[in-house]
Amino acid sequence: MQIIEQKKLIDELKNYKNKMTRDEAYQFDMFTKRTKDDEDLDKLSFQKLQEIHKKYVVRKSRHDFDHLFKKKDDEK
Repeated sequence: MQIIEQKKLIDELKNYKNKMTRDEAYQFDMFTKRTKDDEDLDKLSFQKLQEIHKKYVVRKSRHDFDHLFKKKDDEK
């Protein structure tokens, strides 16, 4: 089950590789190679992948955009 999450994290991170530091990009490349070989990451490597994902992939909720769609009648 971890391999599915691992692939999902790596797919989402591919677009952010150019923003990563040199060490993070190197680790990401190693994680990608291990995933291509269908290898499960060990616990520490998977945690590091999750940290990198959390750092670069920012999720927006609907509440962040609610102010854009409210009517202007409230301001009067």
